[in-house]
Amino acid sequence: MGKSLEEVNQSIATEGKKTGFRKILAFLGPAYLISVGYMDPGNWATDLAGGSQFGYSLLWVLLMSNLMALLLQSLSARLGIVTQRDLAQASRETYSPFINYILYFLAEIAIAACDLAEVLGMAIGLNLLFDISLIQGVMITVLDTFLLLFLINKGMRKMEAFIIALVMIIGFSFVFEMIFAQPEVGKVLTGLIPTLPSQAALYIAIGIIGATVMPHNLYLHSSLVQTRKFDRSNAGIKQALKYNFIDSTIALNLAFFVNAAILILAAATFHKNGFFEIAEIQDAYKLLSPMLGNKWAPILFAVALIAAGQSSTITGTLAGQIIMEGYLNLRIQPWVRRIITRLIAIVPAVIVILVYGESVTGKMLIFSQVILSLQLGFAIIPLIHFVSDKSKMKGFEISKTTQIASWIVALIIVSLNAKLVFDEIQGWLQTSDNPIILWLTVVPLAFGFLILLLYIVLKPFITKAKHEITSHLPHNFELNFSKVATYSKKNIAISVDFSDADQIAINSAFELGGKDANYTLIHVVETIGAIFYGENIEDHETTIDEKLLCEYQEMLTNKGFKVTTKLGFGKPNKAIPKIVNESNFDILVMGTHGHTGLKDILFGTTVDKLRHKISIPLFIVKN
Repeated sequence: MGKSLEEVNQSIATEGKKTGFRKILAFLGPAYLISVGYMDPGNWATDLAGGSQFGYSLLWVLLMSNLMALLLQSLSARLGIVTQRDLAQASRETYSPFINYILYFLAEIAIAACDLAEVLGMAIGLNLLFDISLIQGVMITVLDTFLLLFLINKGMRKMEAFIIALVMIIGFSFVFEMIFAQPEVGKVLTGLIPTLPSQAALYIAIGIIGATVMPHNLYLHSSLVQTRKFDRSNAGIKQALKYNFIDSTIALNLAFFVNAAILILAAATFHKNGFFEIAEIQDAYKLLSPMLGNKWAPILFAVALIAAGQSSTITGTLAGQIIMEGYLNLRIQPWVRRIITRLIAIVPAVIVILVYGESVTGKMLIFSQVILSLQLGFAIIPLIHFVSDKSKMKGFEISKTTQIASWIVALIIVSLNAKLVFDEIQGWLQTSDNPIILWLTVVPLAFGFLILLLYIVLKPFITKAKHEITSHLPHNFELNFSKVATYSKKNIAISVDFSDADQIAINSAFELGGKDANYTLIHVVETIGAIFYGENIEDHETTIDEKLLCEYQEMLTNKGFKVTTKLGFGKPNKAIPKIVNESNFDILVMGTHGHTGLKDILFGTTVDKLRHKISIPLFIVKN
């Protein structure tokens, strides 16, 4: 569970809006959080490199990438709206734990690559505008951790408003940049015709695709659309799909304008004047003023860069939480999660800058975007399978035409990446002094990822997804009961979390109350969806937890005990006291996992925070 979303514990209402415009406005928001990832500093590096080296000729790649992004993000939104689960959750219930661990690892690499671009972009912007050294700028980026926590605690709508404001700053900055640069309209239109001038252009093109169609945004969008509360009828779902598509179209087209403006600026300013190797953002900044004859051009450029870096940092944070929860069902303290994500980006950035100097930041940015592109297939292919599955989508699966278009997009991306990987490995083998090491390491690794890709492509065609409900429980409900005694108090609450601690807690409660007492099993749903929606959540995790709780109740009732259940939502240390204090319990029995020290810091402590908030005795049973 992510603490950064802790205060956003209810949905954003879309019902009761009388006019169509107000209805649309209620749905607008999630795609803007997605769009900032499409105009982050990593895009700037690839766009500048493409524009300076090849003029306007790669504009078609941006247009194609934007259309791909619109299609894929609409599929992601559809998955979240219809199934009420995100892409990571859908993957966890479909693939084996081993496959999910690999997919999780790849998704984390994508987030680290994205965060690397944000760190470098912010640092470069601060360096250019305030003359702060790049290393100091990198260190300052750690502070956005606290800004993010502050914003989300103010509420989802306020955070969306902040992001939209930053997006508008970026947009207006490039409107003026276009006025200053005065690009040739004819050549701009010609650039929309597909061509690849050289082999080097392919590397830049793949980087542009990786920078535009971002894998972690697919995980994020499928979760963010669940922040809206709407009528769950077929008509209500259709309306939500339509309005979210409008939201995505507006936001992603704005991102396309920004990316196209950067490439056009590089083509009109640098390529036109013979500067073909401008891959460094710093070089672009320094040359803008003398070449355009306007002192505001570089200032607006740096301001837009800082806004892009700051806004896109939210993307990686929220996506990281969703991915960790979805794939691993692991919830750690949000500030720990945020700092880990940031350190993964900062450490390699600092090492490379110290070893190679500040001149390689542009190459690092482009490389980070190529890494994103290489990971795309492992997110896109499961997504297409899920939204094509009739059993998952319950009548809202995508049409055959959309399926064909989606598979064509996946084929293009995977084919380009395969060619890039093959060319790179071939080059390494030809130039390496010791190719045997590469044959024993890199080549088998590449084949391993190829096999994994083929597996996730073919698996749904061969076997149907299996929903292993009982895998959430350690005992398959086969609890072993100890002796039963009596207790003078007769209303006993028991906190359960479907772990090893449950057996001991339940047995201890039965020892206290015997078969004459009334028992209430309390379980708290801790997912990000539960934090957003509160008791209104209807996602897959809640459905699973409700079913497991009912099976606990049925099993214990059959043993002769009087058992009822209560489901809470959000932080256990808040949800459990609320349930306990609103009911007439005599004692709360709770099992613990026995972790201390570092594990307390990582996972948080429920018992210490809970015991001061309840007015009845707390019986703690250590596992």
